[in-house]
Amino acid sequence: MLLTAPDLPSTWWAALRAALDDIATISTHRHTIRQQYLDRAMPRFLGAPINTTAPSWSTAHGDCHYANVCAPTLHVLDWEGWGLAPTGYDAAMLHSYSLLVPSAATRVHSEFAYVLDTPAGRFAELAVITELLQSITRGDNLEPAEPLRNRAAHLLGRAVESVGPLPYS
Repeated sequence: MLLTAPDLPSTWWAALRAALDDIATISTHRHTIRQQYLDRAMPRFLGAPINTTAPSWSTAHGDCHYANVCAPTLHVLDWEGWGLAPTGYDAAMLHSYSLLVPSAATRVHSEFAYVLDTPAGRFAELAVITELLQSITRGDNLEPAEPLRNRAAHLLGRAVESVGPLPYS
């Protein structure tokens, strides 16, 4: 989980956007996440009722967070989880891993608003948040639990129970 805002140039962000956009067009039968998992886990970790059907699917790196992207020259590492996922999954993962640092979350959101601010992107965020909330129940990465729940509540149009503001709408 990110704890300080990275100082990354615009060229790095442009390269990451281009790489993720290129990956999304690759045809595959591999899966990063499956519909059956979403059907089972989303209601459990996000509450019911919830639509568990992704608006669209595309190919994703599947583990796009700061430990798997290098700078100052972009290199994307850790490819064993690549495959089909809800469209926007990689941007949603990077965003979710940024929530503890509001300035970083704002930057990720700004760089990937073209996908995150779509129905598919919002769904992808909910899918990633579901996975991360499940990992928290196993004792992994406990720190982002509240920001993840707050972001999910915001995306679902539910009342946010914590006092902390979201870094953006």
